[in-house]
Amino acid sequence: MLATFDKETRIIGLAAIAASLATLGLRQAGAPDLATFVASAIALAGLAALVGDGTDQLGRRLGPSATGVLQSALGNLPEFFIGIFAIRAGLLDVVRAALVGSILANTLLVLGLAFVAGGLKHGPQRFGADQTRTMATLLVLAVAAIAIPTIATAAGGPAHGHDRDLSVVVSVVLLLVFVASIPASIGGTAPNGGAEAGAPGWPLPLAIGVLVVAGVAAAFVSDWFVASLEPAMAALGMSQAFAGLVVVAIAGNAVENVVGIQAMLANKGDLAISVILNSSLQVALALAPVLVLVSILLGGATLTLVVSPLLVAGLAFAALLAAFVVIDGESTWLEGVALIGLYAILAASVWWGPAA
Repeated sequence: MLATFDKETRIIGLAAIAASLATLGLRQAGAPDLATFVASAIALAGLAALVGDGTDQLGRRLGPSATGVLQSALGNLPEFFIGIFAIRAGLLDVVRAALVGSILANTLLVLGLAFVAGGLKHGPQRFGADQTRTMATLLVLAVAAIAIPTIATAAGGPAHGHDRDLSVVVSVVLLLVFVASIPASIGGTAPNGGAEAGAPGWPLPLAIGVLVVAGVAAAFVSDWFVASLEPAMAALGMSQAFAGLVVVAIAGNAVENVVGIQAMLANKGDLAISVILNSSLQVALALAPVLVLVSILLGGATLTLVVSPLLVAGLAFAALLAAFVVIDGESTWLEGVALIGLYAILAASVWWGPAA
């Protein structure tokens, strides 16, 4: 069975297994929380990459749009588990920052890195403008869904004191929009035999098995990751906002980090844009609303969509810059540098204190 996997997948799988076992061993031995945190972050990244490989195998008979949707959905599994365990641990600021950070990391950092890598190798690259216009429109809605509750529930606002109620209403609306957007997201590109037609693929049971095992392992590792997160933040002098906006967001989006950049390097602009921007949209339209509703079922403090003005401004600028960059259906390496630059500025702005 191992012969079915290519060399890269075997290395990633072994690294994920080793890091997961190391995390478990460090926890059992009572090792410093910082060591457990680092090991669990590496394990999460490896497991996310395995989910990406398994999803790619399932998507070989689909077009780039449908593959991107599937890859983004399953790629957000680690982040879903991290969110659940962080809510149970009472780290609501981390969860809010991580949700915003996921949108920012994909829209700015990952998309920027993909544009830089692809642009330096191929020069200006092109992708479907119709698809990106739809995604840009939904991204603006995602920003509004966080900005409006934040403004409306502020002191003197019409919904002041009703953070939870308004967040629930917005969450339901976002989930309805997400369901309505699925046909458009997977349509528009006819099945093309997969990204690498003719290349040998995994048997279907093996692909499903990898996804199931990696998903279950990600659930356990996410619990360990969250348990060591707070002590690690204290040891590093890291704010909850920075931990969520940068560390958790990047660890939970390893699939998009790798797949999107690889797709642009292979000059597959449609697939790269679909994977990267669909991940941002699924976090905003599905993952965030689901976590809000799940937090109510878990009892205790309720997660809301009310964030700081800084994060609202960051989302607005990210959506605006990303829309300008992708709406013409063409990318350059310099546009990628601009996206990365905005992400670095936002990350630096939350290092010293809370912004969730």
